[in-house]
Amino acid sequence: MKPKSLAAFYDACAPGAESVGGVLPPPGMAQGVGHFNVFSLADIPLAPPMTFERRAYYKITLCRGRSQVEYADQAPHLGNTTLFLVTPRLPYRWLPLTETPAGYCCLFDDAFLLPARTGVVLAELPIFQAGAYPVWEVAEADCATMEAIFQKMAHELVSGYAYKHDLLRTYLWELIHVVQKLQPVPAPLATHSASERVATQFMELLEQQFPRQSPQPPLRLRSATDYANQLAVHVNHLNRVLKETTGYTTTAFIGQRLTQEAKILLKQTAWSISEIADSLGFADVAHFCTFFKRYTGQTPGDFRHLAVFGA
Repeated sequence: MKPKSLAAFYDACAPGAESVGGVLPPPGMAQGVGHFNVFSLADIPLAPPMTFERRAYYKITLCRGRSQVEYADQAPHLGNTTLFLVTPRLPYRWLPLTETPAGYCCLFDDAFLLPARTGVVLAELPIFQAGAYPVWEVAEADCATMEAIFQKMAHELVSGYAYKHDLLRTYLWELIHVVQKLQPVPAPLATHSASERVATQFMELLEQQFPRQSPQPPLRLRSATDYANQLAVHVNHLNRVLKETTGYTTTAFIGQRLTQEAKILLKQTAWSISEIADSLGFADVAHFCTFFKRYTGQTPGDFRHLAVFGA
């Protein structure tokens, strides 16, 4: 379940003898730091259908034309003018439902944004955090604003300007903030109270265990007590802090995240149900099946069958 690399992306989207367009690595990237590219959706070959998997990079796509976007364990999103984000955390698939979708796409990695030093950490923005569902229907005015930024990026990418990579970072941050403003979420950049700090540390610790790359070794932290010990607090204190700051208990958070990862593994991998149970730290398959049915109303086998065959 290794994430799809940038090289694999370019191999799949390279210009071919039978295709009109195609996507190539950008010129002059060796002069900069990290990786960045921008291109028209018209340049992306639409066949064969995109696979449902994680990517090892970030991507921002603005699509004019009916399409379907599938994320992790969420129901597919259908839209006519759609903006969606891709992060290394979540598997996704984009299925254009019109023959010639219009729009733009830019892809980049963490290293590309590091030299910008804006003071903002990409993963701390609400739209890039775990649990976010980064797909929106876009109004015409917002669509035009973002298209103008994509066009500036495309123009600058092939320019001879000596500092174009710095300018491209500026354009990328501008686009990211325009996207963030579409769905503002109250989330302070820095926490102040002791309770907020503990809650933030718990969330980070929980998310560090995912995505699961192989059935073994199993999760290192599995219970509320495991997390409390790692954070050097009493489990009752951790539960109280999370309940006060988020409205959920430690066990509820762990259960929801395990359920999401279980759905992803059942849908995305060929691992057996026993291997998935082991990977997520369950003592045996029976305990995993009971847990999964309690959270979803389905057995793991039924969920996998519906995800694969649709019936």
